[in-house]
Amino acid sequence: MSGRTTSLPIAGDRISKNDARKNCIGAVQALAGVLKTSLGPCGLDKMLVDDLGEITVSNDGATILQKLEVVHPAAKMIVELAKKQDREVGDGTTTVVLVAAELLRNADDLARHHGIHPSTIIAGYRAACKETLKYIRDHQTIHTDTLGEDTLLNCALTSLSSKILAGSREFAQMAVGAAQRVAETGSGGRKCRIEDINVLKAQGKGAADSILVDGYALNCTPASHLMPRVVETPRIACIDFDLQKSRMRLGVNILVDSPENLDKIRKRESEITAERVHKILASGANVVLSTKGIDDASLKILIDNNAVAVRRCNRKDLLRIAEASGTTLLSSLATLDGNEECEVAPGTAARLEVVRLGDNECTLIRGTEKKGAASVLLRGPNEYMLDEMERAFHDALYAVRKIIEAPEVVPGGGAVETGAAVHLESIALALSTHEQLAVERFGRSLSVVPHTLAENAAEDGLALFAALNKIHHENTSSRFGLDLENGAVVDCVASGTLEPAVVKTNAFKSATEAAIAILRIDELVFENHR
Repeated sequence: MSGRTTSLPIAGDRISKNDARKNCIGAVQALAGVLKTSLGPCGLDKMLVDDLGEITVSNDGATILQKLEVVHPAAKMIVELAKKQDREVGDGTTTVVLVAAELLRNADDLARHHGIHPSTIIAGYRAACKETLKYIRDHQTIHTDTLGEDTLLNCALTSLSSKILAGSREFAQMAVGAAQRVAETGSGGRKCRIEDINVLKAQGKGAADSILVDGYALNCTPASHLMPRVVETPRIACIDFDLQKSRMRLGVNILVDSPENLDKIRKRESEITAERVHKILASGANVVLSTKGIDDASLKILIDNNAVAVRRCNRKDLLRIAEASGTTLLSSLATLDGNEECEVAPGTAARLEVVRLGDNECTLIRGTEKKGAASVLLRGPNEYMLDEMERAFHDALYAVRKIIEAPEVVPGGGAVETGAAVHLESIALALSTHEQLAVERFGRSLSVVPHTLAENAAEDGLALFAALNKIHHENTSSRFGLDLENGAVVDCVASGTLEPAVVKTNAFKSATEAAIAILRIDELVFENHR
């Protein structure tokens, strides 16, 4: 029975049955249509202009989805799942949307032309997803120990291949170097906190002038030129309050009966700040990093004690430096009873120095005691290119991080999707229920990835995909994928086209969850708010 739009006894409308499903699937396919041409090494960029005229140029799926003003509720569900994919693994957002849209298109075809109930399709999709993940784990996942030292570099290059930094071995090496500097081994295994990597951007020169720096680069300089520019084994105090003359808050009235008392009040205001500075110095700190201001009187005390002070630092930077150096970011020196008796425990590092990066100076902290730190300075001709370079570098960092934490990779170039599709085709033939068609269509939906990769490369997508499909049918190896530069099918493991296994498995799980959530919808209710 076909659905229709009807009025409700409340102020609103509803769309039910087939029309509701068609409405939701159409919205998701429209979203996929926007992203489709941005997939892969030959994907094209999108220029997005917001209400204020701000321009974003990118082919990164997560960025495009973030900038789009999505209205339809079903499309919003897909966007949220794609964002979740980006937060968890840093890549694969475009794959999530394309596969989800193709799953929905095939499900709609099964429901309309084959009369299969959505519940049967959902059961088939769940079984197919489970079998796909098992196939990837058993036949396509490779432990990095068997591949050699270049595995991390190859994964970074594969991640960058679809970005503005495609083919840049230097940036791939920077991503690997930065991730390894912040990696550590704990009770739960290897962890890589890429949040401890500070990425700075500076306009001017070219991308080839970007550099990796060993240490945390703070985009600030000492408050006075009289302060040392190099400090060996610095003891670092990080504070989230100002060191300026204290003044009474607005609305506070003080009755003074003599000029002498007024002078005492003013003197005490200055003494309070001086006492705070001396208390910090008494802890052994010779470097003070503050998120707030530091006045001249406090600077004089610090200079007289041969200490370095940096003011107006980014709070997020200080939180990272505090954690890496083994201290805490103090918001006050006051204890619970209100007295300023809180002990300052400075952090330690091997060296602090003021260095010139590009055209600007910054404060560099090397050899932090508790955790490693790294910084990257990106150079580019304009703001748009720098932003896109940062997004590309972010994706490469995530790829390297995931392999450090879970050292398993899969072949790229559409090899995983094609191999899984061929496997599901054989599985479907062994089924005798209506789920057979759903399982077969799930595999067909996965094939949208290699097919789109070939189409975006200006190749005959159908012929190139047919060649890939033929090899997977005839060959026991599932490592073959597309080499889009040469328009050929190659062994992706041998050619170094590798991706973290978790990116693919998460993408397929997210796409399946999204498709099932939308297939379960049989009615849309829109309230008309008065």
